[in-house]
Amino acid sequence: MVKLKVKVLGIEAGDKPIAVLHEEDAADLGVSVLGRVTLKDGGAEMTAVVNITRSAVQKGTIGVFERIATVMNITNGAELDVNPAQYPTSVNYIRSKMRNRPLAYEECLEIVKDTVAGRLSEIELTAFVTALNSFGMSMEESVSMARAMVETGRKLEFNAPYVVDKHSIGGVPGDKTTLLVVPIVAACGLTIPKTSSRSITSAAGTADRAEVLMPVTLSADEMKAVVNKTGGCIVWGGALELAPADDIFIRIEHPLSIDPLMMPSIMSKKKAVGSEYLIIDIPCGRGTKLKTIGDADLLAKDMIEMAGRLGIKAECAITYGEQPIGHTIGPALEAREALEIIMRKRAVPDALDKAKHIASMLLNMVGKDGPKLVEDALKSGKAEEKLRQIIFEQGGDHEVQPSDIEIGKYGLDIHADRKGVVLWANNQALASVARAAGSPSDKGAGIYLYVLDQDEAMAIGDRMEMLVHAVRENPLYKKSFILER
Repeated sequence: MVKLKVKVLGIEAGDKPIAVLHEEDAADLGVSVLGRVTLKDGGAEMTAVVNITRSAVQKGTIGVFERIATVMNITNGAELDVNPAQYPTSVNYIRSKMRNRPLAYEECLEIVKDTVAGRLSEIELTAFVTALNSFGMSMEESVSMARAMVETGRKLEFNAPYVVDKHSIGGVPGDKTTLLVVPIVAACGLTIPKTSSRSITSAAGTADRAEVLMPVTLSADEMKAVVNKTGGCIVWGGALELAPADDIFIRIEHPLSIDPLMMPSIMSKKKAVGSEYLIIDIPCGRGTKLKTIGDADLLAKDMIEMAGRLGIKAECAITYGEQPIGHTIGPALEAREALEIIMRKRAVPDALDKAKHIASMLLNMVGKDGPKLVEDALKSGKAEEKLRQIIFEQGGDHEVQPSDIEIGKYGLDIHADRKGVVLWANNQALASVARAAGSPSDKGAGIYLYVLDQDEAMAIGDRMEMLVHAVRENPLYKKSFILER
C-alpha cells in the first residue's frame, strides 16, 4: 500500500473510474496499464483502472478522472490509500465465453455488475461483445443477461391496470410512429411509459424527434410524475439509470456495427419500466436490419418467447420497411409532420396507418376494441389533447403549432429527370444525405419527400435543368425530395 496525493484531472470518461499513476509508483505497487488499484479515503472505497504516465502526474501523486472524484467526493490534495487490486472474477467468465462456453445467470450478473461499476476495461468489454457476436447467445443466456441488466439498475412501478409499451427494431427513416402511438394509447386509458433512444447512425431517433416538442432528458422520478398525470411520456432512456449496462454495451457495439445484445437490450428496458404488454415493430425489406419475411418471423418468435420468460406478453408487427415513413426525415421535419397528422391538418396515409395499427394491437391485447377506440381518439381530438398534455408536463409548449417548429432555412430542390413510379427507396442513402445536411444534431436539417403535379414541375423545370443533368446517374434522385438545412 502507498499513500498518494490526489490530482483531479478534470477528464470525463463516461462511467469509467480511471486513475493515472506515475510509472515509478506503478512499479512500486506492481501494477501495469489496465491493471486495477483499490482507492480508499476513510470510509469511501473504489476500484479504478490504471493508466501510467511519465509526466502527466508526478511521483507521489495520483491523477483521477471525474467519475472517481465525484463518487468518492475528493478534491485536489486529498490523500488516498492505494493498493493493488485483483482482476474482477467476471474477466474469467468473459474468457469462458470467448471459448464458446455458455454463461449461467450468476456469471451474466457478475459481468453486468462489473460493467456498471466500471471495473471492466474497454478491451475486456470489447472482447465480451465480440465473443457474443461470434458465437451467439442461447435463449437462456439472453434471458439471463436481460434479468441481470434489470437487476443492476432502477426499476419503476406504476399503479395502473395496464402498463403497455411499443418498440421498433428501427432501420426505416422518418418513423415518427411513437409520437402518434403514445398519445393515442394514453387517450384510450392505457399507461404507456415510453423510453426512447437518440440517433446513433440514423437521421433521427425518437428522442431527437420528441425533443423538438419538449424536454426529454428527465430523471426517473420526473418521468414517473409525468406518467402518473398523463398516462404516457416520451423520454430519453439514457438519463434514467434503467438497465444502465445496456447503454455501456451500446457504446462498445456501435463502432463495430454489431448488435449481439439486441434482445436483452430491448427486453431489459421494457421490464425495468414495468411493461406488461408489448408490441414490437419489426420493419422488413431491403435497407432494413431484417431483409426477408423469414428472418423477421424468426426474430418475432424469439422476441415473443423471451418476453414471456420475463413476464411480458408480447406481439410483433412485421411491417414494410423499403421506403421512408411519411414525407419527412429529420427531427424538426418529423415532429412537425406528426403534429400535423394528429391535428388532422394533413393526410399522411402510411404514417397514420402504421400508428393506428400498432395502437390498435396494444388495445386489443388488453381486451379492448382497438380500431374503434383509436378512431374515436383521433376524430374527437382526444389524441391531440393528450399529446399536448404530455408536452406540457414534460416542460414544453403545449400550444405549439406546426408553423412554430423551425426547420432549416437553406434548401435545395432536386427533381427526377423522367416520369415513373418509385418502387423502392434506398433508406440508408437517404439517411446518409440527411445526416450530411446536419441531422440530427441540427434539429432543423433533413429531407422532405414530395411529388409535384405537372404544372408545378413545368414552372420550375428551366432552373432545375442543369442540376438534373448533374445528378442524373445517382439512384438517390429517382424520387423527388427537398434537402433542408
